[in-house]
Amino acid sequence: MSATTTLPDVARGHLDILDETLSALRQQTARLTRWGRVLAERLREGNRLLAAGNGGSAAEARQLTADLLGRYHDDRPPFSAIALHADTSSLTAVGDEYEYDHAEVFARQVRAHARPRDILVLLSASGRSRNLARAAEEGIRAGANVWALTGPSPNPLANVVEDALCLPGTAATVQEAHLVAVHILCAEVERALSTGDGGRKAS
Repeated sequence: MSATTTLPDVARGHLDILDETLSALRQQTARLTRWGRVLAERLREGNRLLAAGNGGSAAEARQLTADLLGRYHDDRPPFSAIALHADTSSLTAVGDEYEYDHAEVFARQVRAHARPRDILVLLSASGRSRNLARAAEEGIRAGANVWALTGPSPNPLANVVEDALCLPGTAATVQEAHLVAVHILCAEVERALSTGDGGRKAS
């Protein structure tokens, strides 16, 4: 008996949906390659990446910034990458001052940090997070490029950003595929740097 036929129904169902989500991601790898080239160029210019998410998506946004500040695979210079949700003091201060208006917790950070030619990446399994949509609006106003990784389209976050990678599936499988997308994006950044597609080759 094969391993597939012995899977419990719950596991089989989850993996079947994950296959569909990853298949959709495979069809959008050109977008990740393009993002990687642009991000590499901007980081080499001295611009920064800002990232944010809620819940599990926050962890994935933190993975993205950690891999750019540290490294994904190649030994290279560190880059400025800030996970907005990781600054708990600012997050709770804004929440307290604005009576925990959830929509503003990231927007004010973006207003403070974002500059023209910075890049803001927002992750949401649903695409319906109002605080991320507000952050996107502030990023665009600041002149940053704003990208999103979301769940099924159409959704409010995808509608407000410059470019979005939208995936079908459940919240769980979308988050799992987003982590794969984050790793691919980091790999594309490092490839662009090594080939000169993202500016000067890292020394």
